[in-house]
Amino acid sequence: MTAVPVAISVRPDRAGATETAPEPRAMPTSGPLVDPFGRVHDDLRISVTDRCNLRCTYCMPDEGMTFLPRSMLLSFAEIVRVATVARALGVTSVRLTGGEPLVRRGLPELVSRLADVGLDDLALTTNGVLLAEQAQALADAGLDRVNVSCDSLRAERFGTIRRRGDLSTVLRSMDAAEAAGLSPVKVNVVLLRGHNDGEVLDFAAFARDTGRPVRFIEYMPLDADGAWARDQLVPGDEVLRRIEARWPLEPVATDPGPAPARSFRFADGHGEIGLISSVTQPFCGTCNRLRLTADGAIRNCLFSDDELDARAVLRHRGTDDELALMLRRAVWGKHPGHGINDPGFLRPARSMSMIGG
Repeated sequence: MTAVPVAISVRPDRAGATETAPEPRAMPTSGPLVDPFGRVHDDLRISVTDRCNLRCTYCMPDEGMTFLPRSMLLSFAEIVRVATVARALGVTSVRLTGGEPLVRRGLPELVSRLADVGLDDLALTTNGVLLAEQAQALADAGLDRVNVSCDSLRAERFGTIRRRGDLSTVLRSMDAAEAAGLSPVKVNVVLLRGHNDGEVLDFAAFARDTGRPVRFIEYMPLDADGAWARDQLVPGDEVLRRIEARWPLEPVATDPGPAPARSFRFADGHGEIGLISSVTQPFCGTCNRLRLTADGAIRNCLFSDDELDARAVLRHRGTDDELALMLRRAVWGKHPGHGINDPGFLRPARSMSMIGG
């Protein structure tokens, strides 16, 4: 096996874990995408656009967002090429994100081409506004499942948080996705203290009534306004206590592996909830994710500003071997954790909609 010498350094503002950096050693150039801490990366998040048809308060300002010129976005052919190289390196799961991925015209075509890559899992995260009209086409193209964001079950509050769109459309989209076979439909809820945190039990009841797993997500410092504050997030353990006081829960798995959510089923067998506690209980130690932004940057962490420019390789006649080496370098440069809870934490320059969720 050949190796490329790479010195690993962990910046104090990104340490974020009890683990410390290993001694510098050679980066492997064969085998799986492994980082210096032994984490194998087999999950690729692909953002297809930075644009969105909503302006959720925890993500974008109501006005004034500047979006990438379309010429800077990767083409479908470029996205598929990166995914194909990643598949050869052991990536088995791809999730399409945005912005809002369904505003990208012709998305079923991309899904079809990615399905031909031979992945084990091909999924999509969406705000649900355009899903009902595209669900069947996406399923026919080879999409396996969807996650739908829905931050309130009350129409007025839904509108206040999202600023655009309406609750009935999103609920109808969940039905359409299930009818098309895009199951399980997981429901993502970002909880905001003083806004929708009073709906925890409503969403738990929704999970029980519909059979759709509801995942409660801690508010993260990735909003475009830069207004995030720790007292706005609702810790996952608080959510767990509130639900358990009404309905007993039991863990779905004792070892969730690299999954970001701690999953719990209702003890009586009616439904499931998940907790994504990225701030209060980071899952960095088992993280298996890489990200490809809409403009072709490879990122190894939501909270790291380290990026490698795959678009430059793609558009300057670079080889697949060069793309593979870039993916390996990205993984090998990964820090032990995101460092949100460190005193010197610096929030990323890009917001969530510009990175891809």
